[in-house]
This record gives sequence, structure tokens and C-alpha cells, in this order.
Amino acid sequence: MILAAFFKSVAQMGDRRFRRVLFLGVALTIALLVGFYALFLTIMNDAVDGSLSLPIIGEVTWLGDLLGWGSLFLMLFLSVFLMVPVASAITSLFLDEIASAVEDKHYPSLPPVKPTPIYEVIKDTLNFLGILIGANLLAFVLYMMLPIAAIFIFWALNGFLLGREYFQIAAMRRLGREGAKQARKENFGMIWLAGCLMALPLTVPLVNLFIPILGAATFTHLFHSTQRARSYG
Repeated sequence: MILAAFFKSVAQMGDRRFRRVLFLGVALTIALLVGFYALFLTIMNDAVDGSLSLPIIGEVTWLGDLLGWGSLFLMLFLSVFLMVPVASAITSLFLDEIASAVEDKHYPSLPPVKPTPIYEVIKDTLNFLGILIGANLLAFVLYMMLPIAAIFIFWALNGFLLGREYFQIAAMRRLGREGAKQARKENFGMIWLAGCLMALPLTVPLVNLFIPILGAATFTHLFHSTQRARSYG
């Protein structure tokens, strides 16, 4: 079910409407990634009185290295971690449009839905970002205690969190908030596994730029698959 949903999403990249949102999503992903990275460098520079010396890369000065090749490689490395909050923000901004494109092509008999009010989107995004960042900060304790297992803990934790958010937002369009929570509980294991399979490529630089949008499409397919299976049951 999960792989079938993913390959359907990849196959739709040729769709003009889907491709437009994909390119917008990738552009915004890069912008958010650079923004998070700039914030990271600012905090680090302030902590070391305006300059930071790193092995191989050398001294990092906020704006100069932000535009330099050394900083580019550092940003690619940090994208392994920074892409998780970026993916969370992207789904809230683009899932409605992606889900509409997916449903128009694959589920044309469905009735139209009312877009989620922007204040609800912003509130949910901020709430979830707080949970996501807090959980990952706490997880650093486990990373330090179990360095060999750190990457697996990272995938499991963020797979759980991202899968929960992506499915919740996809389901809310059709079922409302309470209905989405119930559907999420009924499909807990599948959602977690799909989230882990999404978190894994998020740790691959460059590939991870495309995952937030493809993830939104994949979870839209997964939601409809669970609803179809439920109605058949």
C-alpha cells in the first residue's frame, strides 16, 4: 500500500498542475532550508563572539560563508537535520493544493472540500513545529547515550511525528479534526511505517528537497486507501 501510493505520486510528476506545485514546494523548501541555516549560523556566531572555526571549512562568518562553497557543503550536511522542520512547514502550506491535484486525477468522483481556514493552518503548524523541535531536542540525550543507534532513533522518532502530521492534515480535509484523529488511531502502524520511509530519504542531501511534496501526495493516497479498505470491511 505504501509503495504503491508513493509510486502513484512520482508518476503524477508529469501532471502540469502537480509539477507546478512541486517546483514551488522545492523552491520554498530551499528558501526555508537557507533561512534555518542562516539562523543556525547567527546563533553559533553570537555564541563565539561573531566567528566560528570549523574543521576543513575554517572560519564561518555569517554572510560571507552563507554564500561560499564551504558553507554550501555545511548546509548540505545540516540539511539532514534541518529538513525535518522544513518538511513539517511545507505540508501545512501545500497539502491542500497537492491533495486537490491528486484527488482530481485519481479520485474524481469525490465531492469538493472547503479549504482549511488559514488561521487553523498556522495554529496547527506552529503547534506541531513546537512538538517536533522539542522532541528532537530531547532525543539528543539518547543520541549521546546511544550513538550507534542515533540514526535509527532519528528515523523512528521523526517518522512517527511526520507521519502523524501528514496523515492528520490529509484526513482533516475529508473527515474533520475528530474524524481524522480516529482514522489516525485506526491506522497507527501503517502511518508510522510510512513516516519512517519518508524520514529516511529526508536525511539524503538534495534528494530530500523533493520529499515534502511527494510525501504530501503519498499520504493523500494512503488516506483514501484506508477509507476504501474501511468501507469494504
